Amino acid sequence: MLLVHPVDEVIKLLPVLLISLIVGTQSGNHTLGLVVVAALVAYALLRWFTTSYRIGPVHVQLRTGVFRKNLLSVPRNRIRSVDVEAGVLHRLLGLSIVRIGTGQHAASGDAAKFELNALDSSLVPALRAALLARHLEAPDTLDAAPTTAAPVEIAHWSPAWVRYAPFSVTGVLTVAAIVGVAFQYGIGRQIAESSAVSRGIDSAQQLGTALAGLLGLILLLIVASVLACVRYLVAYGNLQVTDDGKVLHVSHGLLKTRQTTLDRARLRGTSLREPLLLRIAGGARLDAIMTGVSAEKHQSSLLMPQSPRAEAERVKGAVERVTPGSPPARLTPHGPAARRRRYTRALLPVAATAFALALASALGVGIRWPAWAAVGALTLAAVALAWDRSRGLGHATPPGWLVTRSGSLDRGRHSLEADGIIGWTVRQSYFQRRAGVATVVAATPAGAGHYEVLDLPADRAWGLIETVTPGAGDIWTRTT
Repeated sequence: MLLVHPVDEVIKLLPVLLISLIVGTQSGNHTLGLVVVAALVAYALLRWFTTSYRIGPVHVQLRTGVFRKNLLSVPRNRIRSVDVEAGVLHRLLGLSIVRIGTGQHAASGDAAKFELNALDSSLVPALRAALLARHLEAPDTLDAAPTTAAPVEIAHWSPAWVRYAPFSVTGVLTVAAIVGVAFQYGIGRQIAESSAVSRGIDSAQQLGTALAGLLGLILLLIVASVLACVRYLVAYGNLQVTDDGKVLHVSHGLLKTRQTTLDRARLRGTSLREPLLLRIAGGARLDAIMTGVSAEKHQSSLLMPQSPRAEAERVKGAVERVTPGSPPARLTPHGPAARRRRYTRALLPVAATAFALALASALGVGIRWPAWAAVGALTLAAVALAWDRSRGLGHATPPGWLVTRSGSLDRGRHSLEADGIIGWTVRQSYFQRRAGVATVVAATPAGAGHYEVLDLPADRAWGLIETVTPGAGDIWTRTT
């Protein structure tokens, strides 16, 4: 810890350190940079003397703070997940980072996060087992972990899965982040004013704007794809998912490893994500729906990254303990009214744009043909989007489960246990009432907090609720 914390502080405050070094170099006085480094190292060393933790039979406590003391106490029965990370430096020193998730959002920022940084890796397995023990009579010592069955591997990473990495926006976002950092520190301006960029602009002008833009787009896609593949390899390499009957262990990462332990007693279902590009490539991503684990923290509920859809479906069945070889639940479509709403909502903005252009043309404004061509292209795209959305809309109610699917650009298929549903809502907007459809919302303390069955025929809404939760489908009537 005496080595890890100083390095972490220097990395986190690297911009301040660089500015102090630049100022010191320009003034000829390097003392300022050394003072800043010494202050960062001293602060990091003080963290070691002021950090301690205690694992009690009822609470887990963490005491931190150099200038402001903070004592964080978490009841053991509130612990929902235990995440273990280890960067390159941590792995070289045999250390790990242990994070305890309680299912509550940290209102006070970092002060409310239970994190044990630079803990001896040999203590982690027994500590994790003790923290996730469900009963107070669980072993009080870390050396006496509860006995579980031998873990069974249900998923293992394959290098061939890296082909799915480019079918996401992570590469483009990485390029944007690199460009933003470069311009923030003045590197981007120097590159933009360089002779190589000037020659490239001259060559682009000779090729023509359209061709230069096409070549630039191709170059961007190539760079983004390479970066996405590298990030995928580093983040998800050596992925392994095991099941010992009580908990699911998910581990992945090449340089920085991450291990997540998910308690099966708090597992409420799965979410199969199929963004449009990944769906075209035949891939999918699988997340667990866990009580107390927010769906916004994808890394804490990840079961499978971008991978073949068939493999994701297989792991989904293993996690839900579906009998191997059983056909997936057949989704029930929502009828013609829901289909019309998909087309109406997709084509309405295009129709408004076409009307505006026609009105401007009638008033004497010259509308050139590329504008009308763009409207035609948008019409085709809207029709295709509406068709795909209507085709993907559906639900199923196998015994003990609610399955709902919706979306096109970011399609999701959510399988939710009936026992995990704590409330129902039947919602109708003005236009839904006119169309005779309703949205059924299943409330749950797991995952996203609620899952929707969109545009179901209104006369079938309460029947759906009664099927999933017997006794909850009583129809409300208005007294006269």
